[in-house]
Amino acid sequence: MKHIQAFQVFPKLPGSLSFLGVLSRNLWWSWKPDAIELFRRVDQRLWEESGRNPIVFATQVSQERLKRLANDDSFLAHLDRVRQQFKERVLASPDMGQNPYGSARIAYFSMEFGIHESLPLFAGGLGVLAGDHLKSASHLGLPMVAVGLLYRQGYFRQLLDPNGWQQETFPETDMYTLPLTRVKNGSGGLRIQVDGPDGDILADVWKIMIGRIPLYLLDTNVVENPPAIRDITARLYNSEPGVRLAQEVLLGIGGMRALAAMGLEPTICHMNEGHSAFANIERLAQIMARHNLDMPTAMEVVARTSVFTTHTPVPAGHDEFPVQQVEPYIKPLAKKLKIPAEKILAWGRTVNSEPIGPFSMLILGLRFSQFCNGVSRLHGRVARRMWSHVWPEHSDDDGPITHVTNGVHVSSFIAPEIVLLFERYLGPEWHYSSRKLENIERIDEIYDEELWRAHQMSRTRLISKVRGLLVEQYARRNAPIAVVRAAETTLDPGVLTIGFARRFTTYKRANLILRDPERLKAMLTDEDRPVQIIFAGKAHPQDNEGKELIRNIIQFARHHDVRSHIAFIEDYDMGVARHLVQGVDVWLNTPRRPLEACGTSGMKAAINGALNLSVLDGWWDEGYTPERGWSIGTGEEYPDPAYQDAVESQALYNVLENDVIPCYYNRVSGNMPVDWLAKMKASMKMAMTHFCSHRMVNEYQQRFYLQGVQRYRELMADSAAEAKRLSVLHQRLKDLWKEIRVDIPERDHEGPFQVEDRFTVSAVVHLGALKPAEVDVELYYGRMKRTTELIKGLTQEMAMVEDRGEGSYLYRCTVSCRDSGRYGFTVRVVPRADDWIRFSPGLLTWA
Repeated sequence: MKHIQAFQVFPKLPGSLSFLGVLSRNLWWSWKPDAIELFRRVDQRLWEESGRNPIVFATQVSQERLKRLANDDSFLAHLDRVRQQFKERVLASPDMGQNPYGSARIAYFSMEFGIHESLPLFAGGLGVLAGDHLKSASHLGLPMVAVGLLYRQGYFRQLLDPNGWQQETFPETDMYTLPLTRVKNGSGGLRIQVDGPDGDILADVWKIMIGRIPLYLLDTNVVENPPAIRDITARLYNSEPGVRLAQEVLLGIGGMRALAAMGLEPTICHMNEGHSAFANIERLAQIMARHNLDMPTAMEVVARTSVFTTHTPVPAGHDEFPVQQVEPYIKPLAKKLKIPAEKILAWGRTVNSEPIGPFSMLILGLRFSQFCNGVSRLHGRVARRMWSHVWPEHSDDDGPITHVTNGVHVSSFIAPEIVLLFERYLGPEWHYSSRKLENIERIDEIYDEELWRAHQMSRTRLISKVRGLLVEQYARRNAPIAVVRAAETTLDPGVLTIGFARRFTTYKRANLILRDPERLKAMLTDEDRPVQIIFAGKAHPQDNEGKELIRNIIQFARHHDVRSHIAFIEDYDMGVARHLVQGVDVWLNTPRRPLEACGTSGMKAAINGALNLSVLDGWWDEGYTPERGWSIGTGEEYPDPAYQDAVESQALYNVLENDVIPCYYNRVSGNMPVDWLAKMKASMKMAMTHFCSHRMVNEYQQRFYLQGVQRYRELMADSAAEAKRLSVLHQRLKDLWKEIRVDIPERDHEGPFQVEDRFTVSAVVHLGALKPAEVDVELYYGRMKRTTELIKGLTQEMAMVEDRGEGSYLYRCTVSCRDSGRYGFTVRVVPRADDWIRFSPGLLTWA
């Protein structure tokens, strides 16, 4: 075949419509209802058929239609309104008062980014969370750049066979349909190189604008690469370990090299999960070379300016690789750092692990980050316990992992009907001040009739969408005509509608509601108070147990003759999710506590007035009150999963039968469920206030980013004098810490004690060559869990009261008995330093 070169022809936009071309090249439009409506006004049918992708859409709109719009005063007024918002919110410099960042820059690394369904660079919640992070960073005007990979096949598309078994396809994404810009380097495109076991890995660098935030994407599909290397960025989360490792090396090391090639030096690096943890090693080498620092000094800088967020409490969700697979990538880095490769490998293993143990990307991320967090309060506790072996001298609850609870980008998921209500009651700029309490409280002023009517419209739109998707699904499977026609009338817009949509894996327990089929069927088909359920979600291609859960739902609907009350939607994506969270009445969530880190789909549903019915896991452990929704159980955790499932399935049925269904169908006033509407308003206020991504990103900013920027300036001032001082101190502590010894503490009263009693604890501490000013001696105390363990340890500083010579000192403090119970205490010595040094392996001594 002859060599054919492709090119693309777009319509010629009349001058008055030229802004449409600008708008289509920035994903800002995807979360601005007014901008989305602008595209819909061009041609509503074509907009939907194009997958709501403005670049595909542009190639389908006729030139004649554009000419008519160029003279349509109403359309032009709408366009001018959106253009003005774009100028203020994207093109103009953010108004940050006295800019605390100056020239600082935050680099945000993530394996996936879920911005919009037309950009297939995500698999699930982790990616959508990353996309929401960028959207809010744009709104807040943060000096952020993002780094990811450009997958030409993305994540898989899901199809179900006639028996309900999941099949996967990997269609090629037409890169011409994405708003990509090739990053230039002089006269040509920017290309970076990473050393690989089979030769150089070459990657081109592309850019997509997310409002104000540039997202840089690395692509190995270049002709100079051999086929195996070209395929590194073919599929998201490739299940072959060698390809997966190459992806993570490219993301971390290649991502940092791409930033360097563009002249972008990050002040802060934020790693969204462990996939990008290699970025820290490359950053270490870059700082050493750029600022002429030795490795120990550079490490003091890197660790204090790195943020690491972990998202899963399931061990299998964290990537580990055999040492022999990692070594070929490590050796070139070790040469640059002038250290043995084994030292780098040790950074990815626990202190006590075998030398041949696997290399953990999460441990590598934790090792290099002073700021570490889980994604909900409960997940923070679980993560500290789960990874306590990384800091073996510390107790389970004493690790340096804190939490920042996730939030969702409100404008990306809110129903157009709710938008109209918010504009009327909260003001036209409601989404820019969505966390102002005085604004949020106005939700209570919305008339019940208006809110109920808006929700009914959203539910009707959802049912219409589901019917259309079901018809497509059945037709694709060559189902009988009768089945296809039945799909056209499945579900009922007036019936209580429950939504369940998430990744299908066993711990999320999609089948919990199926455990008593006859009881469920009775609820679904009740003549006076019927219920219907919409399911959606994908199982991992290699997770046959997850696929079986999907098949069980399909088979249940067939065998129990409830097909018109249950729908399973194929190929769950952001578009389907948006319809679901906007239209359902109840969002069902049934993970086995405490295995859900956060979960954000329930937040999106709550913003739209849906009520959550969930196990007290993840974010619902923080969000639940009886005024806002319902809980399944009271937060119990069982050692026997089978028993837990049996108990909680009964609890789920009981709550549905006794609370949820009666509340929905209680129409004593004006044919509206007044109590239900009160819960809707409380749920919406909760989500807007506490679980929006503006709150989340601002929390990262206040707790991590600004502190890290300030610390970077201090560390690098005067030729990195502070970093050098800390490096010397760190090494001194490591060298001399082995000399520390703490005698058994003594108290001046044996007890028993009563509330408000006090007693004194004393301990002789032998510091050797270290000085009292270099350490903190702490009383560690709390309620007893076992004879050798405290429920939650608290610390109280002890004062040095006597120098006994030869490096020995007497420390003392007074303990107050505030509450009754059985308590325990001991004494420990820690470095007087920040968390980076305090949690260094070996720098902790107990009595």
